[in-house]
Parts: sequence; structure tokens; C-alpha cells
Amino acid sequence: MHDEPRPADAPTRPSPSPSPSPSPSPERPGLLALLFGTSAPVDRPTYAKVGAALMLLKYGLDAGLIYATTGHVWMPYEYLSPALSTRTAILEGGNELVLALLVVLTLPFLWIGLSMSLRRAVDAGKPATLALLFLVPGLNYLLMLLLAALPSAPPKDWRRAAAELHPRGKILAALYGILAGLGLAVGLTLFATLVVGTYGSMLFFVTPGLIGAFASWFFNRDAKRGLGASIGVASLAIAIAGASLLLFAIEGAICLMMAMPIALVLGIIGAVLGRSMAAFTRSAVTHLLIVGAAMPALMAVEAGTAAPLREREVATSVVIDASPAAVWPNVVGFADLDAPPAWIYAAGVAYPQRARIDGEGVGAVRHCEFTTGAFVEPITAWEPGRRLAFDVDSQPPPMHEWSPYKHVHPPHLDGYLRSRRGEFRLIDLGDGRTRLEGSTWYTLDLGPSTYWALWSDALIHGIHGRVLEHIKGLSERGHVSVPAARDDVRLD
Repeated sequence: MHDEPRPADAPTRPSPSPSPSPSPSPERPGLLALLFGTSAPVDRPTYAKVGAALMLLKYGLDAGLIYATTGHVWMPYEYLSPALSTRTAILEGGNELVLALLVVLTLPFLWIGLSMSLRRAVDAGKPATLALLFLVPGLNYLLMLLLAALPSAPPKDWRRAAAELHPRGKILAALYGILAGLGLAVGLTLFATLVVGTYGSMLFFVTPGLIGAFASWFFNRDAKRGLGASIGVASLAIAIAGASLLLFAIEGAICLMMAMPIALVLGIIGAVLGRSMAAFTRSAVTHLLIVGAAMPALMAVEAGTAAPLREREVATSVVIDASPAAVWPNVVGFADLDAPPAWIYAAGVAYPQRARIDGEGVGAVRHCEFTTGAFVEPITAWEPGRRLAFDVDSQPPPMHEWSPYKHVHPPHLDGYLRSRRGEFRLIDLGDGRTRLEGSTWYTLDLGPSTYWALWSDALIHGIHGRVLEHIKGLSERGHVSVPAARDDVRLD
């Protein structure tokens, strides 16, 4: 049967329009891309859920490791403390292997948290640099709460801000460099102090240069950027590394303050080198990694081949308007010092408060009491009115490290600066005046010793000056600190 032809004026039946095909849903990133990547957006629910899960996982791993090695049940409030000394105390004096393993376990979680915080900040329309607060222990908790509460910004804001998260973007490049420097600084410091047990030139000379080189190379590897910006990124990497050592309670503020001038100079040199390496070759990071990986072995060799420590003498003098006979009783022992110390001593460096003596003559024991404890000084030369010499049998820590935490005791406080002996010399000037000279002989087991001696010599000079000025004031007022000692003075 055939269809009849349709009349020309017959109305046409509209053909059914095809049903619209569903628009493809955006592809969800895989778990590894979400955790370790830098391009997948992170919205508020994802950030909150993944963050809570990772925190529970990290707590379980750390608590399980500590329980397996020490039998201690690590409570959540201990876990929330950022101080590395909390872990050290739990490990009863520092099980170096377990402590190092704790640090290694922290590194991937550190990157995941920083990467997701970076993308969450951009998703919320906030500056990507806000995520750097994740590197600050204590503030990182507040940052995570804030980012878990902020709503997502309009999509156009994400597209505009996400351009900086492209591998060639400045922010991501700087972030890679800062993280590389941070990991290097913390890792090498822990290895040098807890495993090798030395503060040597490799730690203080080479490490800051490597931090600057790593940071600058990452910053310039995809596009050559300005020298000033490269130095700024390297300096920021060193500053964040120092702040991390402070906030993890690995070091105190005073020693970091002393180390920072040389660290910044060497870091700038490293930044210039890293920028130049990035301009000539993209594989320069291989050479930097080789040097970084060789650092532990070099530190061990340095510790094993160290030369015998050399005694250093610091001598200070003052002229007193009193005779040697009047000065001698206040040298043997003296009452409490009342002059306020300079700021660096008030900040934690130990300073003397008083001195007393048990007995008289050679074999007597003098106790010079500092803010951190007492020096025990057996007398080796007793020449009334002329000379008092002593050895140092034991000494207290050289400082109370300033820190946000109550107890911080870096390894360098034990034996790295040790007083060996001391001496007072009274020289009669013949006109009723006395020149009083004080000397301290000490050894310094910190490298580079030439740099650290600048600080230690200055601090010991300050301690000498405080004591000598106190003796001067007592003697010129006619005060007698040790009455029995005056009877021993016989001058030719």
C-alpha cells in the first residue's frame, strides 16, 4: 500500500524535537589529586570533612607510635600542643629514631593541609597567601576553623584567583620554595642536634645557603623572576623556618636571634645562586637534592673529625678608688647585685646575683650564684690582696631560653659553652687605687666558632662588667663582704 501525496497547502505536522541531552557533570578529582594536588577546588564541606578525618588519622598514627614505643597513652590535649618538647618529654629524654619518625609522618600531612587550605582560601574568595598561617602552630587551628566556616565565592572569583595556583603562578612557586626550605631546616636541625649531637659549621653555614637556593630555584624554575623577589622568598623561607624551630620548641628565641644575621646573609647568597641555576638549567634541583641528601653524612664526618676545643680567655678590668686590702674581701664573696641587667640578660641569658665561699685558702669552694644555678669553683690560688684563682667543677645552663612554652631546653645548653677556670687579679696602682682584672677561660663547641665567639665573648664581658662594677661600688663605700678575709691580707 502506497501513501497518497500530501496536498501542497496541507498543514505540516511538526516533527518532534529531540529531547535535550543532559549536560556533562564536572569530573570529580581523584583522592590523590584532591589531597596532594593544587588545581582541584576545595569547597567548605570537603575541607571540613577531609580535615577532620585527616586529623583523626594523624592523631591515631602518632598516639599509636608513642604507645607502642613507650606505653604512654597520648591524650588529645597533648596532641594539640605544637611544642616538639611535648613529644620529647613523652619519649623520656628523646628517642631519636621515634622522634625522627614522628617528624617524617608529619610532612605529608603538612603538605595536604597547606595545599587544601590554599585552595579553600581561593574558593572562599580570600587571598591565597592566607594559607601560610597553616605553617604557624596554634594559629593553624584558628585558620582551619575559619576556612571551614567561610562560604564559597562566586565562580568568576575562583577562575580569576586560581590563575595564581597554576604551576607557573608566583604564589605556588613561592610556596614550593618555602616548603622546601622549611623541610630542609627542620630535618637537618633535628638530625644535627638529636642524632649527631653537634652544632657545627655544616648546620650554620651550609643549611641557610641551601634553604635560600631551594626557595629561589623553585620560585624561578618556570619563569625568571626579579632578583629582589627571589631574595624576598628566600628570606621568608628562612624566617618561617626559624619561627617553626621556635614554635615547635626545638630552639629558643635568643639563639635564633643570634643565628639570624648569618643565616639571612647566607640565605641571600643561596637565593642568588638558586636563581642563576634556574636560568641555566631546569635540572638544577637534582644537584640541590644531592647536596641536601649528603648533608647528614657531612655533618657526621664533621662531628667525627672535629679538632680539640681551644680555650678562650675573656679579660675585663676596672679601676677602684680603694686599696687592694679593701677590695679583697669583696672579691672573695659579694652580696646581692642590685643593678638591673641589660635586656639580653633579662631575656634569659644567665647573669650573676651573688657569691659566697666555704672555707679559706686553697681548697676552699666558692659558689657564684647565677639566675640559672650556681657555679662550683674550688680555689686553686689564694694570694690575699693580689690574686684569687679557681677551677670550675660544675656550672648551670648558660641561659633560660625565651619561648612561648614553659620548658624549652635545646641540646646546646648542655656543655656547648663551658667555663673552665677563672681568676681575679688585684694590681696596686700606688695612689690608693686598685685595678681589678677578671678573666674567664672557656671552651666553645659551636661552629663556626669565630662567629659564635663574638656573642659569647660579648656576653661574658657583660657578666664581668656587672660583677666588677658591683665590687667597685662595695669597696668604695667601705663595705666588707667577707670579714674574715680582711685579716688574711698581708701586703709587702
